[in-house]
Amino acid sequence: MADQEAVLFEVVDGVAWVTINRPEARNAVNQAVSAGLAKAWDRVESEDDIAVAVLTGAGEVAFSAGADLKEMAARAERGLPSQFVGGRLADGGVTKPVIAAVNGVAYAFGFNLVMQCDLCVAADHARFGILEAKVGRGSPWANQLGWLIPPRTAIELLCTAEPISAQRAYEVGLVNRVVAGAQLKSAAAELAAAVAANAPLTVRAGKAMVRATAGLSPAEAAAIADEIYEPVYASDDAQEGPPAFAEKRPPRWQGR
Repeated sequence: MADQEAVLFEVVDGVAWVTINRPEARNAVNQAVSAGLAKAWDRVESEDDIAVAVLTGAGEVAFSAGADLKEMAARAERGLPSQFVGGRLADGGVTKPVIAAVNGVAYAFGFNLVMQCDLCVAADHARFGILEAKVGRGSPWANQLGWLIPPRTAIELLCTAEPISAQRAYEVGLVNRVVAGAQLKSAAAELAAAVAANAPLTVRAGKAMVRATAGLSPAEAAAIADEIYEPVYASDDAQEGPPAFAEKRPPRWQGR
């Protein structure tokens, strides 16, 4: 399957919709999907008309069931599976917010993709699991899971390899909203629109601050936060916001 078929890409009203398109394989991540995601995140970061992205899977069964184990078995590799990186999102190289719209199971590497995103909307039938312990594989990508959810919940997921429901994922803070399956796209679009309406530099700074200050002391966090937000205060958008509010008109954000 070609990259452009394995991952679909569409921009609507400033929102990039990135869809893993292997429903016949429960949207398992193979080399084609990994390459397609890498290209998608490059576009999200580089194209000025994109304010926010939504990542989802084709169909209603799976967001992604994980890495394609059949492809991995055929390669018979030992060591870390570097072929399933998926580009700059995993490395923090996407400054714009990314929303996971979880339309079904998000297992193993599919769970990883959810964790890489900044926000998450889940269908009520979605399930989340880190299954590597069942197949003797590893999950080093989950090294930051302890600041996203309570540490004991993270250890439970890693060591029992038992999936949790969308409601449980919501309760522990992994998911922002749980909706009926038929409402998933509209709920994700509503959340994306709320993000896209705001000042882009402020939005990106908010994302950067949360990720950069996790686990730091208050003094360290304050210093980094000031550094991140300093160019926001110095921007043209910072001068546009107050008068727009005073004049009761929509602000005209320029992203500079």
